[in-house]
Amino acid sequence: MKLVEEHGVPLKFTYLPQISNNIQRAKTWFADAFKKHDYKGKYHYCYCTKSSHFKHVLDEALTNDIHIETSSAFDIDIVRALKKEGKITDKTFVLSNGFKREQYVTNIADLINSGHKNCIPIIDNYEEIDLLSEEIDGKFQVGIRIASEEEPKFEFYTSRLGIGYKNIVPFYKNQIQDNKKVELKMLHFFINTGIRDNAYYWNELHKCLKVYTALKRICPTLDSLNIGGGFPIKNSLAFDFDYAYMVDEIVNQIKLVCEEEEVDTPNIFTEFGSFTVGESGGALYKILYQKQQNDREKWNMINSSFITTLPDTWAINKRFIMLPLNRWHDSYERVLLGGLTCDSDDYYNSEQHTNAIYLPKYNKDKPLYIGFFNTGAYQETIGGFGGLQHCLIPTPKHILIQRDADGNLKTRVFAEQQKSENLLGILGYEPETKVEAAKANSISKSKI
Repeated sequence: MKLVEEHGVPLKFTYLPQISNNIQRAKTWFADAFKKHDYKGKYHYCYCTKSSHFKHVLDEALTNDIHIETSSAFDIDIVRALKKEGKITDKTFVLSNGFKREQYVTNIADLINSGHKNCIPIIDNYEEIDLLSEEIDGKFQVGIRIASEEEPKFEFYTSRLGIGYKNIVPFYKNQIQDNKKVELKMLHFFINTGIRDNAYYWNELHKCLKVYTALKRICPTLDSLNIGGGFPIKNSLAFDFDYAYMVDEIVNQIKLVCEEEEVDTPNIFTEFGSFTVGESGGALYKILYQKQQNDREKWNMINSSFITTLPDTWAINKRFIMLPLNRWHDSYERVLLGGLTCDSDDYYNSEQHTNAIYLPKYNKDKPLYIGFFNTGAYQETIGGFGGLQHCLIPTPKHILIQRDADGNLKTRVFAEQQKSENLLGILGYEPETKVEAAKANSISKSKI
């Protein structure tokens, strides 16, 4: 409420200390598991930049001795900028995922040619080795991404990304084994649903480990396994996930399979995006008005839009923790939440497993404020931060919360709420200058 009183709503905030907190939690879980199982190998934490490319996020994350994973050509430009500032060095692993063409290949090659040997392109299709070889001077390392089988509920069976389980060993023999310019370092295993304690995940992990051990027997340079597909984050107050157990069991399973197949255990890389940055974000709104549309349905209208500020709520039906910020001890009522756009999909109508939201009763004389929490991953980039917004609803003011040198929390404004001239300029209109507006105003007054 102090933030609301100081900055107004709608308001987005990023609580930067939570980024470092989650990174250190994960590092501790892996360190404990390595020690318990006497695991031979190193652990490397990578941050997926696609979750949030903002400089303040990368600056905070990189204070924790981590590595990064990129997805596109412009990502490499961010890497260059971070290197100039000394935030990362040539020793930082840059894992370049995604389908690579033209500019992305060129940018990866430029980075490696400049001396960043720990930039490892993850091969996604059969042509990428040749494309990279044409532009990279000298020897370079690569990884291979496995095209995992998707969960049964998906509309397709196999991921479009990577190379199929059965094709990886033949691919290595055909394009890498006798290629003196290319060295295979990593096998990349990514599960779209993330790391979860279910039969599907453990089955896919075992299939991946069988491929790894088969490759390792014929490829001595292979020494790393990337278990991509991140941890889930809290989306309900009832959320319960035993992270430490999952890490312990993953490390245990990798060691057991490698011992059975009599190969050395690999270095383990993880790629955590949402887990890194998700819990740092929040969105605050005011209930503007209540509309009673029938005997049962009351619509609380927020002073912003879900489509523009929390796009995942309508695009993939994602749930976030939602709580009132004030009036906790008042009487509650069942409501639906609606956004300001004239779009029937601009609403939020359920919290976890129920089809209802309960909030303090609407009272026009007692303002009600609500917050959505753990919204730090993807929402700004998918929503098109700083660009056009649906129905021209402006992007909210965004503040950063961080600790100063003495450990005290401080806030600073990252971006003010979007203005009309920002949107008009993008749309090709010529916004009135202050001089023109003043002139027009004086003419209208003289006519009156």
